[in-house]
Amino acid sequence: MLRQVSLDSVNAMNKNTLMEVLGIECIEIGKDYIISRMPVDHRTHQPMGLLHGGASMALIESIGSMGSTLLINIEKEVPVGLEINANHVAGIRSGHVKAVGKIIHCGKSTHIWQVDIFNEETNKMICTGRLTVMIVPKTKE
Repeated sequence: MLRQVSLDSVNAMNKNTLMEVLGIECIEIGKDYIISRMPVDHRTHQPMGLLHGGASMALIESIGSMGSTLLINIEKEVPVGLEINANHVAGIRSGHVKAVGKIIHCGKSTHIWQVDIFNEETNKMICTGRLTVMIVPKTKE
């Protein structure tokens, strides 16, 4: 079960990261899911003016990593992306996308997240992906 924390505290972790640059923000945390949104604009476009597939992949990895952070003891462990795949099924040129990440496996050393990305306005699926997160011991710096 995901630790229930304030959205402000989750979003504060995005400061000075790719998530901040792309405008990714967490908007809801449930017991086994997390929802984030991302703008579709000049920061996330590819040259043809569509949402860049890499931006969708960054959203998938971000939401899974955020979720895994809420499942572990971050004083002792850290989540790191191990494998990611996605299918881009539709395009979007503007507005926002909403990503719904659901934990489908929560083991001691790996988590698997299913993440579906939708056009926030129409609820049409844009991308679907899966992220495997490895949980590793925190090292001393």
